[in-house]
Amino acid sequence: MSETVLVDDLAATPSLSEATRVWARVGVLSFGGPAGQIALMHRILVDEKRWIDEERFLHALSYCMLLPGPEAQQLATYIGWLLHGIRGGLIAGLLFIVPGFAVILALSAFYALFHDTTLLATVFFGIKAGVLAIVLQALIRLSGRALKTRFHIAVAIASFTLLFVFDLPFPLVVLLAGLSGYGRVLYRAYHDDHWRPRLPRLAITDIGIGALRSGRLRTAAVTLLCWLAIWQAPLLLIHVINGPKDIVAETLSGGTNVFGAIFSFFSRMAVVTFGGAYAVLAYVAQTAVQHYAWLRPGEMLDGLALAETTPGPLVLVLCFVGFMAGFRNPFGFDPLTAGFLGASLAAWATFAPSFLFIFAGAPFIERLRGHAGLSAALAAITAAIVGVMANLSVWFGLHVLFADTGRLVLLSHRVKIQGGDYANVPIAGIAWPVWTTLDVSALLLFILATVLVFRHRAGVATVLGISALAGCLLRFAG
Repeated sequence: MSETVLVDDLAATPSLSEATRVWARVGVLSFGGPAGQIALMHRILVDEKRWIDEERFLHALSYCMLLPGPEAQQLATYIGWLLHGIRGGLIAGLLFIVPGFAVILALSAFYALFHDTTLLATVFFGIKAGVLAIVLQALIRLSGRALKTRFHIAVAIASFTLLFVFDLPFPLVVLLAGLSGYGRVLYRAYHDDHWRPRLPRLAITDIGIGALRSGRLRTAAVTLLCWLAIWQAPLLLIHVINGPKDIVAETLSGGTNVFGAIFSFFSRMAVVTFGGAYAVLAYVAQTAVQHYAWLRPGEMLDGLALAETTPGPLVLVLCFVGFMAGFRNPFGFDPLTAGFLGASLAAWATFAPSFLFIFAGAPFIERLRGHAGLSAALAAITAAIVGVMANLSVWFGLHVLFADTGRLVLLSHRVKIQGGDYANVPIAGIAWPVWTTLDVSALLLFILATVLVFRHRAGVATVLGISALAGCLLRFAG
């Protein structure tokens, strides 16, 4: 296991071209959802390249966890912004999205034309086991570095329990963690006159290029307005497509213009997707099937399978929905062209707000590194992230190793329902596998990937490549 990266041990700030090559590598290899993607960036940026130290990485991650949208893509944008300003943030954020978007476009077209995901599932079978081993390594490293006090250990355990056992909403758990950290500072400051928080000394070179060039209210206001305009720019394209009709009414109602409905719907989703793609999948599936009739029942799961076989955020599944909406409602275009437009509008509406949140908010978050209460709140959120990643790891591991899982109820409440009958409402429970559905092949692949990661210190590309090849061989061998 590598040693903790100290500020004095950091490598020199890379050139923009060198950083671009690394961000392209991150974008191509970012499989496995937020846990796997955060683990990948930590390994490459903190452990291998040493471009950013542990404290800065976790500080940025804590802020991104508070935002709606894909936290891993926002983290890449934040770090790119720190290294090279807005140019660096744009390059990092876009390269995190573009490879996966290109792949999901091709897979959505293949699915729309042939309606088959068997080959993709075979390829991804081995990759999932490799990602699970990488996630486990990142969880061990992050817990060892983020949980430095008994209080932070308690926050991590409490966060995991609230998520895994009580199934509380992700944003609520993160908010409670932040409040506990802030409250702890206030309590200690009030009851101990001699206590002073230990905060990092912020030299100019430690602030970051991005923070040096911004951080004023006027700059933030201009940035906010510019990115709001960029976010809503596709309305002009929709107006051209829609002709002389009322663009506002058509967009809000869905009307006959499917592209207006796509952009309106996914723009709303972009500001409420706390907790990642899984938090909104059920609502998106229900709306896309029942209200808009863009998808048929069950197709959302196929879209999720496609998104899981691509690098980049799992929220790319929304691009699949946009593609199918355009493909089935071409509005005078060729179906594949309409599908491309639908997917592009869904991607624009989903990811443009992430750049807005980072470029407008990150400068102030960097300045808050010197504020005792808010630094303590973000440190507590960082500890909670360990619990969040542990919960994601367990969930991911159960679905990789077992074909079927259920929920074991630990505590329930008896309530009276209509008709005078009583029903037990679950309060607490844990995800529990159906042991007879254990996939022995997946278990063997996970063991292989674990040996590669922990014993041989293999790189991410090597682990994923060997795992994918071994998975294909096992599946084709029956």
